[in-house]
Amino acid sequence: MDISIVIPLYNEEESLPELIAWISRVIKDQYTYELVMVDDGSTDKSWEIINQLKQNHPEIKAFRFRRNYGKSAALYTAFENVSGDVVITMDADMQDSPDEIPELYKMIKEDSWDLVSGWKKKRYDPISKTIPSRFFNRVSRMVSGIKLHDFNCGLKAYKKDVVKSIEVYGEMHRYIPILAKQAGFGRITEKVVIHRERKYGVTKFGLNRFINGFLDLLSITFISKFGKKPMHFFGLIGTFMFLLGFISAGYIGFEKLYYLHKGLVLPKVTDSPYFYISLTAMLIGTQLFLTGFVAELTSRNSSDRNNYQIKDSL
Repeated sequence: MDISIVIPLYNEEESLPELIAWISRVIKDQYTYELVMVDDGSTDKSWEIINQLKQNHPEIKAFRFRRNYGKSAALYTAFENVSGDVVITMDADMQDSPDEIPELYKMIKEDSWDLVSGWKKKRYDPISKTIPSRFFNRVSRMVSGIKLHDFNCGLKAYKKDVVKSIEVYGEMHRYIPILAKQAGFGRITEKVVIHRERKYGVTKFGLNRFINGFLDLLSITFISKFGKKPMHFFGLIGTFMFLLGFISAGYIGFEKLYYLHKGLVLPKVTDSPYFYISLTAMLIGTQLFLTGFVAELTSRNSSDRNNYQIKDSL
């Protein structure tokens, strides 16, 4: 099969018939394809609409969650069930244009990119979404080294190997290019795509997505660098903190002995605030070191501790 088109959706009953008809017109008889639709616990008639559409569109493969789990869960379920050589994701709200599908397919299949991310250069979103998005995109570029302008664009194309090699969870759908790079797929680029005004319904994302997105960025950055070697992070900082506190406490004690030897009177060591700062640094350093040790034991006993991505074999 040439293409798997993945459409996660939540309460999009108005747009589904028009979207599926549009996709069918664009693809026509050019490619063999499937439509993998995941209903993320919709409370409207989205599932009934999908059932009706499937009668005239046998290429539809649909899944329905019992409740709303989020976009990442929907994408994970879809990626587990795709079979096309090229996987293209798009939102169900019709702000992504199906007219982009042929060019995205060509960039993956003929130009050999691993992942092509859409860039909504001209957006029709309110300023409450565009300004935070620019901030997170800039931070994501700095942290990941991936030069994309729009990490969170729903319109993306992948080689099938990419989606079969990554695990999308939490709110990680925003950072799929980073997950792909961590899995060893470094040929990542972007394409300017058409962004359309929302025709039906309202946005399903609130302000909390920005907080969650920032926390997930920290998580994915830490896990990618220290997930299999946590002692390198906690142990290094813990050792530094302990030595700093130990040397400071030693200096305070040496200073006290020196002045006593000279017959001078100094306040008690315990009267000095630096003494308690030194002890605190030693305690924190010890705790961090033990945290790294426990995390290292957990990592070594993990079932996927030797799970590596193999590209080729003979």
